[in-house]
Amino acid sequence: MEQLSVEETASEEGAASEDKEGKERLQKGYDLPVEEGDWKEAEADCKMMMGLILDIYRQADKGEASNIVLNDETLLAMQEKVSETGFPVMTTIIYGNMENHEKADHFLKQCMEGKNGTQTIYEIRLDGGIRRIKYRYDGTDMYELSANAVWGMDGTSEISYVAYTRIKEWSYSDKGWFCYQLCVPEYPEVTETVDGSRLLRIKPMTEELREMSWKCVKGLAYQGNNLLCSNWDEEHMEELDYNGLYEYLYGMKYQERFEPEGDSDGIPKERFEELIMEYLPITAEQIQKYAVFNEENKTYAWERLGCLNHAPNFFGTSLPEVIDIKENDDGTLILTVDAVCEMMVCNDAVITHELVVRFAEDGSFRYLGNKILDNGIENIPEYQYRINGQQGT
Repeated sequence: MEQLSVEETASEEGAASEDKEGKERLQKGYDLPVEEGDWKEAEADCKMMMGLILDIYRQADKGEASNIVLNDETLLAMQEKVSETGFPVMTTIIYGNMENHEKADHFLKQCMEGKNGTQTIYEIRLDGGIRRIKYRYDGTDMYELSANAVWGMDGTSEISYVAYTRIKEWSYSDKGWFCYQLCVPEYPEVTETVDGSRLLRIKPMTEELREMSWKCVKGLAYQGNNLLCSNWDEEHMEELDYNGLYEYLYGMKYQERFEPEGDSDGIPKERFEELIMEYLPITAEQIQKYAVFNEENKTYAWERLGCLNHAPNFFGTSLPEVIDIKENDDGTLILTVDAVCEMMVCNDAVITHELVVRFAEDGSFRYLGNKILDNGIENIPEYQYRINGQQGT
């Protein structure tokens, strides 16, 4: 039997090692090898799409910051231009709709029936770059081939990365959310959790639902206050976090972030109560009883949300989305709201709740109550009040 040389032995051992690593990589599902044809296709497609929006990008107001953030008008103009190619295209605008969504909807419905196929979706990012996502379903597994195109300093575009990953699990909800979990490195390979969750809105929102989402729930959300994530009505308002709620109502009313300025010792009584009573059916006496109030200084306590008074959780990152509107005989509206959470849990309805509001003729409104359906409050973290000594703690 012919004996192998040292070089031949080393070569075979190297090939065997590479083959083993390749099999392990395929089993793990991430950092999968990208075939040359797929790479070139992704590169060419990204270059073409970036070329389509080049003039829009050049004329856009990019501000003075190093991190470019384009306004909604510019992003929508880019989306419209890319949509002319016929591909599904979305933006990072909150509550934004996907153009040419019918193709993505058809692809996912075919996948649900076990039929293989591919579909490419484009995303216009805040900085004006483009992400190209090609989904491939082989009848058993789904894969994501993701490519990212960015703008250089001279206005030229380049590909910053191309990645091929198997999707561990996925679903397509009746509401039209494509929810999936990518395969990612796990312990002990990494010591910190890697989030592989993704949520894509495929089916569009109606203009009415989008407007109501922006007006009534976007500014509150589920972090720093508990108006949307607790059960309450006009007869039971003692557990609302008024000291935390103030800054969110301030932002909704004045369209700017609340800064205490000279109110370092607290928020003056009249200013605090006036704003709370504008949005809630409550008296000044009740606010003084339920909130943290300094009788001597006539101020309400306020602290900036931080690590000392807030333990972050995934639910807190959820986006409230109005999915239905019902008008009662008394003129009030019941807004059915879903908490859509992409981070880690990847769920388009962590909780569903009914928010009661009453609108005035001038367009202003009041919150009258909130009810979390199906015992959903048991599935979310217990609310952490911002100020020690506040009701409910």
